[in-house]
Amino acid sequence: MTDFTKILPSLSNAAWLNEPRLQEVMGVINQAGGEVRVAGGAVRNSLLGVPISDVDLATTMLPHDVMRVCKAAGFGVHPTGIDHGTITVVNKGQPFEVTTLRLDVETDGRRAIVAFTDNWEADALRRDFTMNAMYCDAAGKIYDFTTGYFDIQRKRVRFVGNSEARIKEDYLRILRFFRFHAWYGKGSPCPVGLAASIKLKSGLKKISAERIRQELIKLIIAPRAVETLKVMATSGILKVILPYTEEWRVLARLPADAVLRLSVLAKKPAEMQTRLRLSNDEAFRIESLNVAPDISPKFRPAEQRVLLYQLGVETWCDAVQVAWAKSRAKLDDAKWKALLDLPNLWPVPKFPVTGKDLLAMSFPSGPGMGAALGELEDWWVASDFKPSRDELLKRIEDGK
Repeated sequence: MTDFTKILPSLSNAAWLNEPRLQEVMGVINQAGGEVRVAGGAVRNSLLGVPISDVDLATTMLPHDVMRVCKAAGFGVHPTGIDHGTITVVNKGQPFEVTTLRLDVETDGRRAIVAFTDNWEADALRRDFTMNAMYCDAAGKIYDFTTGYFDIQRKRVRFVGNSEARIKEDYLRILRFFRFHAWYGKGSPCPVGLAASIKLKSGLKKISAERIRQELIKLIIAPRAVETLKVMATSGILKVILPYTEEWRVLARLPADAVLRLSVLAKKPAEMQTRLRLSNDEAFRIESLNVAPDISPKFRPAEQRVLLYQLGVETWCDAVQVAWAKSRAKLDDAKWKALLDLPNLWPVPKFPVTGKDLLAMSFPSGPGMGAALGELEDWWVASDFKPSRDELLKRIEDGK
């Protein structure tokens, strides 16, 4: 029988692992009698050869002991999730989440009651996917209790242990299954995981809108987002999350912008702020895009400038991207590129006259002033923004 541990590579030369601030935190915990390892995403991404954003640590040391030894070492310490065993340790401005090894004592499909353990395999077996259940120590040795390395080599997202059991612990794992497949998977989703997700899809109704949003936003910007969303649609899972269109071609042609893609994916975009708890900025972008006119390179330059002025740079660029994606033009079309680049070539001017200017000319305040400013701005826009401030004020003076 093959000794699986001999197949695992070493991360000893990984630059992120040898970063001094990380090594210092791991060294302090190890020297104080705990055992600490990098857990989950950083190990996974390092083996996949994709960028690493956060480095999370797991330890046999209890949370209050982690706080004590890290404070004594001069690190910043914050009990950000202490009820679930998580402490945020900050070393020279770099935060690290340090979580004590855990067992799930009780779950209800949304959250878990945990107990602490010093058993690494038990901690691995409570995690969601095999590729997320690996650890490495400060020297780069990998520990893999669920054959996650084989799944990484095959680019297969597979639940740890029984798929249905993992999902019932937290139904959000259905969305995470598709999100990780869209980012790291190859081919069709794992059939066992897919079958379990389809069977238990109604459990997503128990999950808060905020948690749904968090996963969906990450999913729809993934490299394989569109083909994954198609699988979710065919399997009946996507409709549990939101009413959707089947504008797959348009989605595939859009840049990896979550708000743009959501505005096309959602059948009722105006409802997304409430349904997914979007931020005000996200909701405003979608609302502005929905009322924007269709943009085309056939518009004359003066018409383009007027629309850019009226819409603003952000909505203009959003509207161009969506219109371009819906068109039959190639994605390197020079005319569409020029539309997208217009704000750089023609910085949107600011209307140079204000109410204070009119008051200084003894123009009476009130509704009439607002109407006069509006008419003046309309004339300025219709004149291709060319009249100067002095010319605008003279027009007011002549019309008094």
